[in-house]
Amino acid sequence: MSLSESLNMHRLALCQALDEEDGERLDALLPELRSADIAEILEAILEEQADPPRALALLGRLPLERRASVLGHLPGDAQLVLAEALSDERLLAILEEMGSDERADLFNLLDEGRRQRLLRRMARREREELKRLASYEEGTAGAIMTADYVAIPSGMTVSQAMMRVRQTAPDAETVYQLYIVDDQGRLAGTLSLRQLMVAPPGEPIDALMIRDVIHVPVDEAQEAVARIVARYDLLALPVVDADTRLVGIVTHDDAMDVVESEATEDIHKGMSIGSLEDGVSRVPLWSLYRKRVIWLVLLVFANLFSGAGIAYFEETIAAQVALVFFLPLLIGSGGNAGAQAATLMVRGMATGDVGIKDWGKLLGRELLVAGSLGLTMALAVAPIGIMRGGEALALVVAMSMVTIVLFGSLLGMCLPFLLDRLGWDPATASAPLVTTLIDASGVLIYFGIATAVLTGT
Repeated sequence: MSLSESLNMHRLALCQALDEEDGERLDALLPELRSADIAEILEAILEEQADPPRALALLGRLPLERRASVLGHLPGDAQLVLAEALSDERLLAILEEMGSDERADLFNLLDEGRRQRLLRRMARREREELKRLASYEEGTAGAIMTADYVAIPSGMTVSQAMMRVRQTAPDAETVYQLYIVDDQGRLAGTLSLRQLMVAPPGEPIDALMIRDVIHVPVDEAQEAVARIVARYDLLALPVVDADTRLVGIVTHDDAMDVVESEATEDIHKGMSIGSLEDGVSRVPLWSLYRKRVIWLVLLVFANLFSGAGIAYFEETIAAQVALVFFLPLLIGSGGNAGAQAATLMVRGMATGDVGIKDWGKLLGRELLVAGSLGLTMALAVAPIGIMRGGEALALVVAMSMVTIVLFGSLLGMCLPFLLDRLGWDPATASAPLVTTLIDASGVLIYFGIATAVLTGT
């Protein structure tokens, strides 16, 4: 049985047990599921039945620590629905068990009045930490970092450091990487738990630690943070303030969440869709319409240039009606080639594989590749041109294919660099935008070549 089938089976069993109010069966089923699976079931209950009491009844049967873990796996809208249905006391108990980063994310979803009520009931240290984490701008390292890490004061011996690890490990998100700080809280070095365990008990940790620590400032873009974690295969990346004081860490799993989020955003932009606040299955219909309509309407007017081009060459078309047969083929081929080139450049820029400094080299490579592609496609369609209208038409189609594919590929390659230089997101060089531009230019190229060649024959 696959994992999805097993999850569906458990969801049905849980829903049936909830309907029958069979507490014993619920208590037997819940320990068999991971927190992420229970969160998915809760999300499905909220989506299908819009029934917070039913979801709360299921959540309430879990131990407090597991309840916090499950809530942390839910998307923001589901978290908010459940949080609004909980009393301040119950919500506060869950918040105190959540990781510091997840706690700050949920706290930011609440209205201002609820935030203030919860803050007043917190211990001073927890209150100040939550306010600090919740204050960082979305999309930065500060917004995705956690304050649950193991920090060891400089000057300790290995045995003293091990004692410190034992004291702080229960609340830490990861203990495999340890961070050494000076008496001002500044990041001084790092070492792994394995290094600490195999070292002699009396050896100073200052002699063991790595001093050249990869770190990022709190205002670093989350996409850059995720790229650093992936590039250096880090379990966690320390985050420092303006005075290089250690204020948190970004763990590998949070970095991967950022990678997924940024990739999804780029894919949406690549098809001229604005950034969605939630998954496509949960976003409101009006929001989905609004995100898609703007670019589509703009591109409708851009396509008028294609019609104007066709109208300009009416005489050429009337003289050689067979030209119309190849028009969709040619501009479609140019659009496809341009979309491929744009996708390669946008993804290369997103991963840091290419930058503006590489433009000249990439232009030369694209000329060779696009030229070869155009020639190959021209050879493929030339026999059809001969059958439809003779050698002259075949020559027009072949020449147009090479030119349009070459132009489309170069446009698709250069547009992301141009947008980046203007300060816009290169992902805006989307397939619809590229294909619309190539449609208009392809009509002019095709009928321009046809007029020149066929008029002279």
